Amino acid sequence: MPVIVQKYGGTSVGDTGRIKNVARRICATQDEGYQVVAVVSAMGDATDELLRMAHEISAEPPERELDVLLSNGERISVALLAMAIHEMGHRAVSLSGRQAGIQTNTVFTKARITGVETGRLREELDNGKIVLVAGFQGVSVDEDITTLGRGGSDTTAVAIAAALGAEECEIYTDVDGVYTADPRVVGLARKLDTVSYQEMLEMAATGAEVLMLRSVEYAQKYKVTLHVRSSFTDEAGTWIREEDESMEKAVVSAVSHTTDESKLTLLRLPDRPGVAATVFGDLAEAGVNVDMIIQNVSEQGTTDISFTVVQADLPAAQQALDRITDELGVAYIIGEQMGKVSIIGAGMKSYPGVAAKMFKTLADASINIEMISTSSIKVSCVIERDQVEKAVRALHEAFNLG
Repeated sequence: MPVIVQKYGGTSVGDTGRIKNVARRICATQDEGYQVVAVVSAMGDATDELLRMAHEISAEPPERELDVLLSNGERISVALLAMAIHEMGHRAVSLSGRQAGIQTNTVFTKARITGVETGRLREELDNGKIVLVAGFQGVSVDEDITTLGRGGSDTTAVAIAAALGAEECEIYTDVDGVYTADPRVVGLARKLDTVSYQEMLEMAATGAEVLMLRSVEYAQKYKVTLHVRSSFTDEAGTWIREEDESMEKAVVSAVSHTTDESKLTLLRLPDRPGVAATVFGDLAEAGVNVDMIIQNVSEQGTTDISFTVVQADLPAAQQALDRITDELGVAYIIGEQMGKVSIIGAGMKSYPGVAAKMFKTLADASINIEMISTSSIKVSCVIERDQVEKAVRALHEAFNLG
């Protein structure tokens, strides 16, 4: 029998009524002739509630114990879902990440999946059971419970789909697909029927919250077809797969944005080989993920370097920069109220003038650009945070995406 993997987000299992709805959908999929593995997130705001309690106990909870704590939310969801499926006359078994064979590295709170041991999964499927896996978690080579970071259940589902050779991986959420922009910002945003892996990677990396970036990377690497759809309707959603000739190659497919960027500028750094390597090497060791980087023209043997990080990484970045600036005898400044707006489209590779049109659109809206980065199918601009939504609407209209 063919295997299908489904992932249900926290809103899909937000209460017992929604859990019963998910159970009916899973049972119907098995009745269609599939072996079903369902990866489930914690109910609603359960993870946030656990985090709140942890920080009431400790200002800086040990990361190992934080992972032990946070892994419980998903285990509650799969146990309740298994009960609901049994009530409907089907057989199901709930598994933790460890029991499902999800193997990770040793980085707590942001672990990466290194492999999936499928023995238990295949055994339960072959016995006719629906397998329910707690998302967002695994076990390290040191036999510690680890979690995969926000949105980690997406990656769990894609990794299992790849390991089992599933026909597809369905990502069920509270939206019915991938849109040309955030519908909460742009009322005329349009649902996309298909998106290439490369476009989805850029969208996830630049703020689209539909899928976790690592899950798309995993899907592209192992050629797992994704179907993003709503858990509250039976309508088709958005297919994410390898780009082919049948896909519409729009010049610009979508506008994405973030509002949690911080811009840091190191002032008058010595302009000599190895300085940039030292700076960004220390930031990497501190676990800081750097996005855009700009180095100014050298003057009198010194230069300024600006870069952006997400707001969550700012404290760690500041600690690293405090050490760096003390060693080098330089200073840095922080701009916290920043955001980023991006346009993405496979057609950019062969269509000139897209960046110029973006810059003119922002200029016409009196929006100043602080930093720019590009790829073959993306242009991103860092702007002031309170200008982001205005920029998204202007670009969505300028590129006729509605």
